[in-house]
Amino acid sequence: MHLLAAAVVVAAVLVGCADIEPGTQPNGQPSVEPSTPTATPTPTPTPSSTPKPTGPQGVAAAPVTRNFPARLANGKPPLFVVISFDGAGDLALWHHWRTVAHQVDARMTFFLSGPYLYPADHRTDYKPPFKRPGASDIGWSTPASVLARTTILHDAIAEGHEIGTHVNGHFCGLKGVGEWTTAQWTAELNAFDQMVRTGPGLAAGKTVAPPFDPATVKGMRTPCLEGNRAAYRRAMGYRGMVYDASATGYLRWPKKVDGLWDFPLQDVRLAGTTKNTLTMDYNLWYAQTKAKKAPVAQVPQLRAQVLATYRQQLARSRAKGNPPLFLGNHFNRWNNSVYSDALTAFVKETCKQPDVRCVSNIELAGWLAKYAGVPSGRRS
Repeated sequence: MHLLAAAVVVAAVLVGCADIEPGTQPNGQPSVEPSTPTATPTPTPTPSSTPKPTGPQGVAAAPVTRNFPARLANGKPPLFVVISFDGAGDLALWHHWRTVAHQVDARMTFFLSGPYLYPADHRTDYKPPFKRPGASDIGWSTPASVLARTTILHDAIAEGHEIGTHVNGHFCGLKGVGEWTTAQWTAELNAFDQMVRTGPGLAAGKTVAPPFDPATVKGMRTPCLEGNRAAYRRAMGYRGMVYDASATGYLRWPKKVDGLWDFPLQDVRLAGTTKNTLTMDYNLWYAQTKAKKAPVAQVPQLRAQVLATYRQQLARSRAKGNPPLFLGNHFNRWNNSVYSDALTAFVKETCKQPDVRCVSNIELAGWLAKYAGVPSGRRS
């Protein structure tokens, strides 16, 4: 790895990320819902284009994955595009992304934060390291939203989407997750399990099946991509988890690190510039406008630049033998929905291309395991 290139990736990730609009965080104060941007929301698709919801049926939804060949007819491996979301709370965006995925036969990974399934009245059940009981930088949920998400999560898993964990309080920066030990990460993951298993029942005031079995969660993205990697990966290994999506990296075939597949957000050149950033919406926003909301008149230009950046990365992958693309977004509408809309356009135009397979992280991990890594003859 070239030192200069490494420095670019480190600088790119230092701008940080957030699951709620910057400047509207509750700063640890009890909140019944995560803050929501006031930007114009993405248009809601027509209900007929979305798979009909079924809701919890008394048992957790079972994860379903697909099989893919080692090579396509052109002799290359499939070009996997892996799309994931942090937070996974906003109900309208759940509807939007499930609809988009259904239209192009895509599967996606949604990194869920525990408080999105846990009612605010019971927040002090959560005892995070170095924080007061009930602390959360993304707030907590109302009973109604917990139950709505329970149904949505169950349906999304039945449709083939994957749920990963974004753990709970989303603590970033100097007083965040950086100093947590393996034991503290283990406790944090156990708290996530508890929220998934018991949150819906607490919200309903009666027995309610959880939307999924937390034992089926096989991947994590840490808050703001932070944390001592060796410490939290040991905790993941103890649980039998498969991959970590918290690191930064490059467009190359994944490798195992500390016993887990390393699925990084990738270094990317912002189209039309000499700026390098990461394939994450917040980082693209920072590269474009220092994460400041731009005038509405600039939205078409900014959206086109992000879409061109994605297309550029796709072309790079084809030129390098089809290493997978990892694209990250938040459940948010930052900068007048520039990033959500650009990713929507990219998914719709890309996922049906003959050599492309739009997959979840766990589907890619299964393919890599099946073929002992990358098929022979790869280029890196």
